[in-house]
Amino acid sequence: MKAGTALSALSALSALSLVGMGAARPAGAAESSNFDSTTVRTLAHQLSQQAYQPPSQTLPAPLRNLNFDQYSSMAFRSEQALWHGENLGFDVEFFPRGYLYAPRIEMNEVIDGQSRPITFNPDMFTYNDPALRVSDDIGFAGLRLRAPINTPGVMEEFCVFLGASYFRAVAKGQNYGLSARGFANGTGDPAGEEFALFRAFWLEKPKAGVDSVVVHALLDSPSLAGAFRFTIRPGETTVFDVQSYLYPRKTLAESGIAPLTGMFYFDANDRARVDDWRPAAHDSEGLLMWTGSSQQLWRPLRNPRDLQFSAFSDVRPHGFGLMQRKRAFTDFEDVALNYEKRPSLWIEPIGDWGAGAVDLVEIPTPNEVNDNIVSFWRPQDGLTAGREYIFTYRMYWGWDTPWPTRLARIAATRVGESTDDSHTRFFDLDFVGAPFDHLPENPHFHLQCRTSAGEIRNVVVEPVPPIHGWRSTFEFAPGDAKVAELNCVLADDNGPVSEEWVYRWTP
Repeated sequence: MKAGTALSALSALSALSLVGMGAARPAGAAESSNFDSTTVRTLAHQLSQQAYQPPSQTLPAPLRNLNFDQYSSMAFRSEQALWHGENLGFDVEFFPRGYLYAPRIEMNEVIDGQSRPITFNPDMFTYNDPALRVSDDIGFAGLRLRAPINTPGVMEEFCVFLGASYFRAVAKGQNYGLSARGFANGTGDPAGEEFALFRAFWLEKPKAGVDSVVVHALLDSPSLAGAFRFTIRPGETTVFDVQSYLYPRKTLAESGIAPLTGMFYFDANDRARVDDWRPAAHDSEGLLMWTGSSQQLWRPLRNPRDLQFSAFSDVRPHGFGLMQRKRAFTDFEDVALNYEKRPSLWIEPIGDWGAGAVDLVEIPTPNEVNDNIVSFWRPQDGLTAGREYIFTYRMYWGWDTPWPTRLARIAATRVGESTDDSHTRFFDLDFVGAPFDHLPENPHFHLQCRTSAGEIRNVVVEPVPPIHGWRSTFEFAPGDAKVAELNCVLADDNGPVSEEWVYRWTP
């Protein structure tokens, strides 16, 4: 690192520490400082050597205790956007502080290796209630990125960073759905989860004609600090190239890398406690995994009675993601929420992530308001205090995975009561895809299945011409089991032709 850049980084660290303690911004804070690819990394490492101090949450009286409607009434003026009217392909709007978003998040613009703070101005916003306009330099809560993602020349929001380390994005033609986070710690732990915070951002001004924008973020929490570099390309699939550097303050056993968060309320596989007129309601319907040994696993999501934690051990995974495969309006019949237009999010590790597990946490929810599904990569050996950990990965926000597969896919999982025995469950799995495109005259498929408890019986496999696929049905008799892990794969005489269906049954 250049000496001048290091000094600038340490100066910025001092400013952040003062802001975190609620002090006024120091003199000269609006002056530019050197910035390069190591600046935020240096800040994160230095922060990790200090005791955690959260950013200021102090707000002027009019902005304290806002409800959702009051907060939403403060709208950013599009003509005030960073880079507005400069024909750069991107601009940036900012969120005010208040409601659930009290922490002051520092914003900076980077031009030609120089970083300068972006200063709050109350005239950046419109106010339905004039009392909410305050002249204090209160800073910002988050940011939104805009680009002409759907219509040439029309700037539209396609990505938001707001709240803790949460962010979300869409591809062309999509609506917001699931979110991602910078880091997860203690998800599903009865002792409670720690939520890391992106406490500062640096926005690199893009060059004209460039189809990507670079955002740097400083992560901080009581347990660790981190530096993130996002190279973001919106389009038919919106792609994030992510470089992350993590510096634990303490040793972490339950660390979560590339965490994904979404909502699953109900679908045909799990609606026993739901009285709803729609066929389904969810951001994502399944967890898809492509393991280091090249297995493709499909785990349908559930809204369980009790919290469920699943771990899929792996070494050097090819990828994982929370996927939305249902893409027809009739799959949901919801004209307001448009679940069929919500993105799938696929994580592609870059480099060797070693041994660990893809974890899945399913939390009971009584409605579709709560995000109750979390998935992430958990390193086998955790994170040790005082060390640096580097995780590089690519995120694909879009309609499907970024890679084609010759395997048949699970198009639907349906579960209900058996007509012969109320204690037996009836399963229906639909398979579609490439293996059925050019079939011989008398194809022969069978279902290979197993269960960790109970009994699978009365297996039937048959073609379903309306979906250009095949269907397998079977009964599952759990007996006295309280939980069972079911696995199925469709095969022909030469071996498996489908991804593997993995399912956790609970009463």
